[in-house]
Amino acid sequence: MKKMKELKVLAVVVFFTLITYWGVEPYAHSVMHKHVEGHDFKYPDLKPAPKGNPEKGKQLIATCTGCHSIESQGIKAPMDALAASKAYGVNPPDLSNAGALYDEKFLVDLMQNPNHATKVKKFAMPPSVGSAQDAADIAAYLKSIAPKEISNKEAFESACGRCHAMRYAKWTQLGEIPKTKPNIKTKQDPELMKFKLQVAEYQENLANYMGKLPPDLSTIIRARSKQYLETFVEDPQTQLPGTAMPRVGVTKEAYEKIEQYLEAVGDSSKPDRERIGPWVIGYFVIFTLLAYLWYKSNWRDIV
Repeated sequence: MKKMKELKVLAVVVFFTLITYWGVEPYAHSVMHKHVEGHDFKYPDLKPAPKGNPEKGKQLIATCTGCHSIESQGIKAPMDALAASKAYGVNPPDLSNAGALYDEKFLVDLMQNPNHATKVKKFAMPPSVGSAQDAADIAAYLKSIAPKEISNKEAFESACGRCHAMRYAKWTQLGEIPKTKPNIKTKQDPELMKFKLQVAEYQENLANYMGKLPPDLSTIIRARSKQYLETFVEDPQTQLPGTAMPRVGVTKEAYEKIEQYLEAVGDSSKPDRERIGPWVIGYFVIFTLLAYLWYKSNWRDIV
């Protein structure tokens, strides 16, 4: 009799739980968090790039080095990051890794029509070449000088690190926080204080340019689903229409490196959870079985 009553209570709880789940959860995902289909970083809205000539691109690269550095080729930036943020709102990226990070179609379109490529109306970079062939030649040159392999950290820093901080990795928009020692007498660290003031000034310039300061990405991997992050990076406008974040044009391989770095920094305990998880589930299964046997043995005669 008592067992039948318990089963009825369980059935009622399960029924209303399912009603709540199927009534609320689909609404939350379909309306409040709409599903967006990605294109696997193929950028179908961009025209195929002409075949580029890296030798010609090397001759044309001066059209880019008025703003950009190419450290791997010994080409320095015309101004430091802070001065660049005052002039443009954000520091133009070093192009040493560009050929390994960005889609070729995107690079060609970016050099011709930055607003179309990035899908934002306000973008600091002006058109830099007159023809698709010139842009393709420069893209081919950038690809020829790019390293064969870049680390997950390098992918993040090059593609995201000029706008987004990562406090868990001690990363700022001006680079890693320097390791310095405070003055023994004053207990102050003038070098660190100077760096922090520069970061604050850079962030102010960036916020004025973007409309607000881009968020710290330390925990974004846990705050958003993988599908959301992938489609957002591929095309921010699909998930957040009107956002000031530009489409960055990374390849699928480059995005995967960025995602792995975000996961390593923001969810470093994931490997431990995956290792311990099956043991925890096994423990609960065994505990449930023992509890049931104990219940049958000690409470079977109690009404």
